[in-house]
Amino acid sequence: MGKNERHAYLKEIRSRYRRSPRQAKSRILDEFCAVCGYHRKYAIRLLHQPVKRARRRIGRPPVYGSKELLTALKRIWFATDQMCSKRLVAVLALWLPFYRDAYEPLSPETEQQLRTLSAATIDRLLKAHRVRAGKGRCTTKPGTLLKNQIPIRTDHWDVTEPGFVEADTVAHCGNSLAGDFIWSLTLTDINSGWTENRATWNHGAQGVVTQIRDIEARLPFALQGFDCDNGSEFLNYHLVRYFTEQRDKPVPFTRSRPYHKNDNAHVEQKNWSHVRQLFGYDRLERRELVSLMNALYANHWSAYQNHFCPTLKLLEKTRINSKYRKRYEPPKTPYQRLLESEHISAEAKEQLRAVHQSLNPFEIKRSIEQKLQTIFKAVKVTTNVRQRL
Repeated sequence: MGKNERHAYLKEIRSRYRRSPRQAKSRILDEFCAVCGYHRKYAIRLLHQPVKRARRRIGRPPVYGSKELLTALKRIWFATDQMCSKRLVAVLALWLPFYRDAYEPLSPETEQQLRTLSAATIDRLLKAHRVRAGKGRCTTKPGTLLKNQIPIRTDHWDVTEPGFVEADTVAHCGNSLAGDFIWSLTLTDINSGWTENRATWNHGAQGVVTQIRDIEARLPFALQGFDCDNGSEFLNYHLVRYFTEQRDKPVPFTRSRPYHKNDNAHVEQKNWSHVRQLFGYDRLERRELVSLMNALYANHWSAYQNHFCPTLKLLEKTRINSKYRKRYEPPKTPYQRLLESEHISAEAKEQLRAVHQSLNPFEIKRSIEQKLQTIFKAVKVTTNVRQRL
């Protein structure tokens, strides 16, 4: 007889043993010792042990304990790529109107609770479901050709209006930088946080300029400043001519200090949220994937990130002894910040509103997942062929 069986047998005879007279108790005890193989004194102690009662929970009953609430919260959280709780508070208000069409109607009580959840409560409810990921390689190769002609940005731009952008690239190289593979280009507006991504084969000057042209044509504001790191994909004559000669009004073109990654902090943080969270660290070495990735970036990923993913913006940073205290404004999407900006024309705002009203975040997320399946299926085929060789 196993431990669980002995425990269940004890539970069954304990109440009968306590109600029985002396002679009946002796017979029950003999039977208990014979069945379980216990010593008589040990068996008596077990039969006389008090019954453990369920410990009563101290404090008020849980407010956010319903299964419906946790299910809806997890669905929205996974649809936003496991967004942090401070941003998820703002996301819930944006995404809840579309939840009914994507899944099922929520009860009024659950919907009200979701709208009033705090960041700390969200962290507590989702604690058991969080995961962590690793890091990739640094791929910035110094471009020395034009370092003396492209100035270092030593002053602060007037970032109270949109148009001043930072640029960076991410290599989809896997574990090796050898050979040809796809790179992702990221442009981030400092004021609004509006971010656009494009894919390019390798990171030659012509390919980067082509993708920057495409991004600029789709931006809802005029480009007023361009800042990048010291990579050779940016420090070249093609990009200098594009910003200084091939336009009616030249755009200031500056670079960060060498080995000071935080000079481009606004775009550096997008390398994870806009590129690595989408494509991970796999090696993408099939040229035909560039068009698929650009269709995903331009048509779905841009709308998803800029219209339905709030971001935090630093308002104040103060030093208290050896520590820093940071204060942020409430999370807002880049779309919301552009609508609040007085530097965006009324016509541009109407176009943004028309685009926003035609979007559904859950449908966009499904389209993103479908395109990712197509891309990663091609990646898997390439990986299997390489392994066989």
